[in-house]
Amino acid sequence: MSVIKADVEVCQGYANCVVAAADVFDIGDTGTVVILDDTVAESDEARIVTAIRSCPVSALRLETA
Repeated sequence: MSVIKADVEVCQGYANCVVAAADVFDIGDTGTVVILDDTVAESDEARIVTAIRSCPVSALRLETA
């Protein structure tokens, strides 16, 4: 299992991750990413990796739990 991590200090609120995986990412009141579900099932990993890679400022990463 993998875990999603976000650096909200780096996030600029482009919301590319939300477009790619709205069930996992959102933009909060502060204009930065909110992770709705930080655990990633193996069956969902490819989709989440695509969402993470879509971040233009590399504010997201996937770590092995």
